[in-house]
Amino acid sequence: MVSPRRAQTIHGFGASGAWWPHDLIRFSPETRERVADLLFGPDGLALSVYRYNLGGGGVGVTRPSRAPETFMVGPGAYDWSRDPGGRFFLRRAAAMGVPVLVGFVNSAPATWTTNGRCCGGALRPGTEADYARYLVDVVLELRAREGATLSYVSPMNEPDDSFPAAIQEGMAVPLFQRLVLVRAVAAELARRAPFAMVIGDESSRVLRQFLRRAPVWLGLGGAARVGAVVHHLYDFPSDLPLRAAHLVGAVFRKPLWMSEICCFDSRTGGYGQQYDPTMAGAMPLANLVWRSLALAGHAAFHWWLALSPEIGADPSADPAAATRPNDLGWNDGLVYYDPRHAENGNERLYVTKRFWALANFSRYVRPGAVRHAVRGLPDDVRLLAFRTADGWALVAIANAAEGACRLRVRVPAEPGTAPGAATAYETSAARDLEPVAAPDLDAGGLLTLTLPAQSVTTVLVPVSSASG
Repeated sequence: MVSPRRAQTIHGFGASGAWWPHDLIRFSPETRERVADLLFGPDGLALSVYRYNLGGGGVGVTRPSRAPETFMVGPGAYDWSRDPGGRFFLRRAAAMGVPVLVGFVNSAPATWTTNGRCCGGALRPGTEADYARYLVDVVLELRAREGATLSYVSPMNEPDDSFPAAIQEGMAVPLFQRLVLVRAVAAELARRAPFAMVIGDESSRVLRQFLRRAPVWLGLGGAARVGAVVHHLYDFPSDLPLRAAHLVGAVFRKPLWMSEICCFDSRTGGYGQQYDPTMAGAMPLANLVWRSLALAGHAAFHWWLALSPEIGADPSADPAAATRPNDLGWNDGLVYYDPRHAENGNERLYVTKRFWALANFSRYVRPGAVRHAVRGLPDDVRLLAFRTADGWALVAIANAAEGACRLRVRVPAEPGTAPGAATAYETSAARDLEPVAAPDLDAGGLLTLTLPAQSVTTVLVPVSSASG
């Protein structure tokens, strides 16, 4: 049964533009538009959140693909022609109507770090105000030049890890400096770009980092400055830490976001190296969404990389390799491309089942939808229910390894309204978010549907006035 009581209001489902735009800007215009359609179009993910990676310049980073350009040439001097790939896809996201655009930073430009690099160091104390002015300079120019209005700015990403191995940008921000930084960015945004809000602190793990540190800087005044409290899920926490994270948002009366997750092993559900584009690789993502929203009460769920070259195989030599799991790639993307594209000219895009499973949520559960709790389900089925502007959107996750499951669920009756004909869209081994037979729906709002094993199904129930 779907509870009539409201839970959280949804802010959106998203993914990031970290790294891959540097490669994709070299692809043909047709391929780039295909990517934009897949991410932002109504027949693709229809993302409601896009995270733009505001690069620090990559000083010291050993992997060029993970060293995004910075616009800053020197203090107060900029080259706005830099980062053509990032700007292109940010511009397309804005033009195609993505409602929430976020700018996030892995490292400040090297001039403001303790080691003069974009990895392995920390934000230099006393530079917070200068760094904040730089961030707002970029926010204003992106709005003026690219037509992209950022709603949120995240000035630190995983501040508990500086990435000293130098494989990517990273910058430590000690606990009490996080408060200083949030205050500086919030003040600068309020003064020059009041359409945007600061968010933080994007801790990488829940149990040992977010729960221990975020309440400190939030409690010292940070909560009044942020538009959302944000963290990642890289410890793949159990139920109890997720419920405790929910309390952090509730105590400080701020929406809680899950802004980054990837890289699970589909055989264990925990962190690990693997490439699995099959339905087995989609089910952990669907269940992560359920745990994120139902247990932690997150208002937003953001996957990490929208695109990735980490296939772990050569799809040009063996086209079927992109359809098979292997232990050399990573489950870090939703869509993949050939890591050797510059050598062989292969611009084919490889869409995973993970992509379609996320689309079961992102395409139909839009910002402003309200989640309602669900009770009385079988052990191997999870269900999320949302009251949308048009009616109800139910997303059912069938985890059984084999055999179909028959599910009956009642949506709340609303005075003066009547449910319309239901429609259903299934992602499974056989289908990619495709229409399936409509579930039975009686006049009292009781739905009866059949779910295949290892599937994600979205059911839409329109609601209209009874007189109509």
